[in-house]
Amino acid sequence: MQFGKAFTFAFDDKDWFKKLAIMGLITLIPILGQIVLAGWMIDIIKKLIHHEPTDLPDLDFGGQLSRGFSAFVVGLVYAIPVFVLVGIQSIITGALTSGYTSDGSGSTDAVVMVVSLCFGIVTFLLSIVLYFIYPIAYGKLAETGKISEALKFGEVFSLIKKAPGAIFIAVLGALLASMIAPLGAIACVIGILLTVVYASAITGHLFGQAYNVATGN
Repeated sequence: MQFGKAFTFAFDDKDWFKKLAIMGLITLIPILGQIVLAGWMIDIIKKLIHHEPTDLPDLDFGGQLSRGFSAFVVGLVYAIPVFVLVGIQSIITGALTSGYTSDGSGSTDAVVMVVSLCFGIVTFLLSIVLYFIYPIAYGKLAETGKISEALKFGEVFSLIKKAPGAIFIAVLGALLASMIAPLGAIACVIGILLTVVYASAITGHLFGQAYNVATGN
């Protein structure tokens, strides 16, 4: 894993400012802009997997919209357990709160707190698992272009077991990148647009590296 390279590779592209700025402007489009940005990140992962020159991808609105939508579907499917847990928690706490209102039992408050805490811990742990899944799932999507390949749960988890250290580094780097993004607010709108796209580039590079380690590519 070349951790530092993920943070510097973008600037090896002589057109880095233009490419980041264009993608930043694209992200201003509600919903679609974020999907295109996800597809742009998938293109970076693909470059790493195929050992292509890692210059920043040019805008390919239609193609990146399609690939970004595929990434959205993959992410959504893997996040279903989290959504289910949150829904169950809402139902239980809602029912308990309703019971508290009707019978005035002060003990219900404590029960609601315990239930919320327990569900919160499990949801947090599941979220960590998701962070480990995404580098591999998105890697399979980038390599094959098929949602079905990214959703082969057995293969995904098998690859995770082969490179937990690399995936941990990738996840750590992605989290650091997400902290960089808000710093652009210091330079107003243009700054935050650039840093959001830059953070996606870092994440894509790290995910591509982690996938290569897991697959021995």
